Amino acid sequence: MHVGMGIIFQGQGEGRSDHEVYRNELRLGDLAEPLGFESLWGVEHHFTDYTMCPDVLQYLSYFAGRTERIQLGSMVVVLPWHNPIRVAEEVVMLDHMSNGRFVFGMGRGLARVEFEGFGLNQENSRQIFVESAQTILEGLERGYCEFDGQFVKQVRRNLRPAPFKSFRGRTYAAAVSPESSQIMAKLGVGLLIIPQKPWETVAQELEDYRRLFHQVNGSEAPPPIAAGWTICDADAGRAEEMARKHIGAYWHSVIRHYEFVGSHLMNMKGYEAYRAVQERVSAKGGVDAMTDFILNLQVWGTPEQCYDRIVSIQKRIGGEAFTGIFSYGGMPYDYAEKSMRLFAREVAPELRKLVPLEKQLIAKAGVGKAADAESFRLNA
Repeated sequence: MHVGMGIIFQGQGEGRSDHEVYRNELRLGDLAEPLGFESLWGVEHHFTDYTMCPDVLQYLSYFAGRTERIQLGSMVVVLPWHNPIRVAEEVVMLDHMSNGRFVFGMGRGLARVEFEGFGLNQENSRQIFVESAQTILEGLERGYCEFDGQFVKQVRRNLRPAPFKSFRGRTYAAAVSPESSQIMAKLGVGLLIIPQKPWETVAQELEDYRRLFHQVNGSEAPPPIAAGWTICDADAGRAEEMARKHIGAYWHSVIRHYEFVGSHLMNMKGYEAYRAVQERVSAKGGVDAMTDFILNLQVWGTPEQCYDRIVSIQKRIGGEAFTGIFSYGGMPYDYAEKSMRLFAREVAPELRKLVPLEKQLIAKAGVGKAADAESFRLNA
């Protein structure tokens, strides 16, 4: 099984400056390769302390120069907030600088504070995402971008430096709603699974996604990559205490950033799947109930408990890769480091035995020549 880690630069913690957050999070990132993690991931968010990484590709470029072996993944680049040909250029440039170690994750965004900050109509986000994704994915395969859509108008321009290997098999997308999963199947990209829904629901949506993926692409969908907010501690009681405190704090930051207590998502075009979530959270006692629910989806406990939780996730989704997030919710950095080191020493080696490296799709991705760019065309 492929075992990665991510850092998210969450700006919580009494008395922490943004500079302190960056010094410590980058220090944790420097441990990824020495500790044996096989990939390092980052996220993109803007304007709040929810996570303070407004340019995930810049962050990954930093680590491209500080590492030699591990893959570098975006979780995710939010396409509606960017010019698509600029994303394509930056992706190719990072891939050259890392010698082909980049794994491209993309998404469409959810937070009103971010869309309004960029002056965008959020109800157009799905179509903007689709057109941007087609522009970028086609460009990465054929070496130039050209598109004539409703929102993306791109005259033909070459990408230089040119892509030197295919991005097929190493392109993923975060898809929370069933509608988004269907779009990703048509685009031919894999899925990033962030635990936030009942696993039975996730399994059904994955089944529908795989069926459509095979129908459209004539091949099996790549195994999804799961991420989880992780705490590994030799003491089970302390692990639970820290999980309730810090995973709980992270979930409360999610509620604030995405404004889940409220009603604006209930009637927003393109975000119909979030109506039920906002209704549950906004109901009396909903925040506490959802906190317990989210907590039980994540990975925490002793090394044995962490292993069992990840194996359970793998079996439910048919995945072969797990990305652990170890620092969040105002957690002391020394504790986050101890948790990460214990996980790397006692959990990761056992997980790797489940899917050997030579059989992992993510390890073999992008080795072929460019795909047919027309395969990325869809009507959505």
